Amino acid sequence: MAETLHAPSQSSHEQSAKLERKSCSYDNLSKRFEFESHSRRFTQQYSQIYAARLMEARPVLERTARKKWGADILITKLTDVKSGVRCCVLGTLFKVMPLKPSILKEISEEHGLNPLPPHGRFTSEDDSLILEDESQRIVLTGVISTSTSVTGVSLCSCFDGCGGIAVIAGTVIAVVGLELGSGKFEVEKYTYCEVPSQEISTLDLSLQQGEDRYVLMVSGLGIGSSKRDPLPLDLLVDTVTGQLGGLADHQLSSKIVRVIIAGNVLSEETKAHKKDEGTKFLTRKVDAISVDAVKELDELLTRLASSIPVDVMPGPSDPSNYTLPQQPFNKCMFPEAGRYLTMTSVTNPYNAKIGGVRFLGTSGQAVNDIYQFSDRDDRMDILEHTLVCNHLAPTAPDTLGCFPYVSKDPFVIRECPDVFFSGNQPRFQSRVVSGDKGQQSLLVLVPDFSQTASFVLVNLRTLECQLQLLRIRSDLMGRDEKFEGGEEGWDKTEPMDEG
Repeated sequence: MAETLHAPSQSSHEQSAKLERKSCSYDNLSKRFEFESHSRRFTQQYSQIYAARLMEARPVLERTARKKWGADILITKLTDVKSGVRCCVLGTLFKVMPLKPSILKEISEEHGLNPLPPHGRFTSEDDSLILEDESQRIVLTGVISTSTSVTGVSLCSCFDGCGGIAVIAGTVIAVVGLELGSGKFEVEKYTYCEVPSQEISTLDLSLQQGEDRYVLMVSGLGIGSSKRDPLPLDLLVDTVTGQLGGLADHQLSSKIVRVIIAGNVLSEETKAHKKDEGTKFLTRKVDAISVDAVKELDELLTRLASSIPVDVMPGPSDPSNYTLPQQPFNKCMFPEAGRYLTMTSVTNPYNAKIGGVRFLGTSGQAVNDIYQFSDRDDRMDILEHTLVCNHLAPTAPDTLGCFPYVSKDPFVIRECPDVFFSGNQPRFQSRVVSGDKGQQSLLVLVPDFSQTASFVLVNLRTLECQLQLLRIRSDLMGRDEKFEGGEEGWDKTEPMDEG
């Protein structure tokens, strides 16, 4: 049902046009990320999820290898590799990293042994690569390297097996080369899976008729932070609900059909960090900052949900399970907002069809983890790599926590999304990635709102992406604090970066 915007008093000219909230079809496709109550056990071994990942990727990777290197290429398992015979081997890539955090190292520190110095990133020249299939593992050498990287070039054009691409642990890869007498595999060329196939989208009739509809994506609200300025968040709500700007702004607001909040709705300060502290948001008769923060979040979501459908994803700083996939927020957290049918708590990762456009994304853990454990500096390249490798979180469960699935890997990307996003990133970036079969996907890095006071609008009809910046005029507020953007509204946009 279309909903009237919460518009303030208007002039006679503006009153002539009564605006109603536009709507689009919606289908939540995140079922595969939800736990069944009887299957939530942590007694399984993580080797099974790697086996399931390799098993699902093997047919796709074999087709890719034969297309690139010829139908007669010898594809074999590691147990059948013969020394000096050129062949192709498929397996999961692992990186041996001396600087990688380890629980054993943490225990040694507790016992007074020499602790390791802190690191922001964990790569070093001593890293090495290992390929593992269903039977065994082998050390890789040759053109494949832990330190190679590429900048300023579309990664899809570089995944041709000629080297020069920084590798990421946990990805399924095909390598061609020779097994040396030393027991190492000399890699001559390698390749990943290609961009997955894409279903032809059937857009809503309104989009087919040329009408614009928008999805607003925002992340990192950071509610509960002692350093947070509440005004940008109020401006965000007023923008969506049509209480900010003039008639043109209200018309644009009315075309926003859904809001996606991609994690970290609460600040990191709301989490307990000391060992003797319990989970703050579950404590009773204790003045915990997270209790007030959740109340404030409920009020904010109530204001939004009364005007527009809202999907809320959990993030690493939110009161949800730590391991991926993170489950939806408990309904009891939102006694007011939960009364609205337009308010939906969803999983992280998130998958949905909005107006016939398929959205897939996370709250940023996968991209941030790969950034720490590789020498990639461009986070957009990292996001594109995960799409080309057909996996949402390749470093899970090695360096990123995830549930120990047995017979499946739900993070495998089986179908190319129309919009592929990652939340809680330092800055906005976007790029259009194309496959050799006509696939097209808009990749978006959603900036952290608490740091940038910005959000992203995606046009469902054209798949164009715009960054919207909110700036608070210091001359009006009586202070020097600013947020970059338009003078007093949100009509200033940053064009899409084509990568």
